[in-house]
Amino acid sequence: MLKIIETVLSIFLIVIIFFQIPQENVGLESFTTKSNLLGSPSSAQRFLKILTGVGILIYFGIAFEVNLFNS
Repeated sequence: MLKIIETVLSIFLIVIIFFQIPQENVGLESFTTKSNLLGSPSSAQRFLKILTGVGILIYFGIAFEVNLFNS
């Protein structure tokens, strides 16, 4: 069960990291401003960073548990 959650979480983290907007790329920032896909660029970027950090911490916790059970 934990292996399935770990796999889904790792795919989710990869997708979240791709959604983060680079500062120097004006084209993507302009797109998100016009489409209002994730709200304002600064609040969307802050939300994605927090979500990524929490996801990474959860991933490490699950990986630690899986490693303990497999030992």
